Amino acid sequence: MSAPISLVIFDCDGVLVDTERIAVRIDVLVLAELGWRMTEAEVIERFMGRSDEEMTREIETHLGRRLPASWEEPFRHLYREAFAAELEPVPGILEALDAIAVPTCVASSGTHEKIRFTLGLTGLYERFAGRIFSASEVARGKPAPDLFLHAASRMGIPPAGCVVVEDSRYGVEAARAAGMRAFGYAGGLAPRRSLEGPHTVVFEDMRALPRLIASAASGGEFPRSPFIR
Repeated sequence: MSAPISLVIFDCDGVLVDTERIAVRIDVLVLAELGWRMTEAEVIERFMGRSDEEMTREIETHLGRRLPASWEEPFRHLYREAFAAELEPVPGILEALDAIAVPTCVASSGTHEKIRFTLGLTGLYERFAGRIFSASEVARGKPAPDLFLHAASRMGIPPAGCVVVEDSRYGVEAARAAGMRAFGYAGGLAPRRSLEGPHTVVFEDMRALPRLIASAASGGEFPRSPFIR
């Protein structure tokens, strides 16, 4: 997979905006209220990177009962208030975006409403307006490849010309399934080992991303190192 890069597809949560640290903390409280006690590490392993619909299905399976259609509504304010008070861009992402020369877009498991809210809070929305894609637009969320293939198609770029920047196991698995190369960001919550795999470079500093992309965009070999600082 050494084709030049023509499109960089960014996940949103944990890659552009530092939502995961906040959301996982609240997820633990919400799940306990529903009757499923989990640690933050367990929430990260089971749910990080997945869509709300998939999370709901897993909760229902574990509880052995259906949740009401509006079950999230009483908890929604907890996330919005915490994001409004605490949310920041992922460290180094502003510098990285300024230095990346190839086209970019966003493909997130979140809803369009959530993406607009979090990117808006951090001043990033206008950078991607018109190039934002949500798992709500496809049949299957990550780790299925549907969302990334949809984003590439809408942007007019074949999968081989795309790279995906992700911070979750499900995200990098979806990128590989789509036939795309992946940059796994290990500066967030996911264990490094969960991001490693074929056609994937794991890195921990967003400021290193433009250099990695530039190397691949020029037609060079995709970096072979499994971990880059």
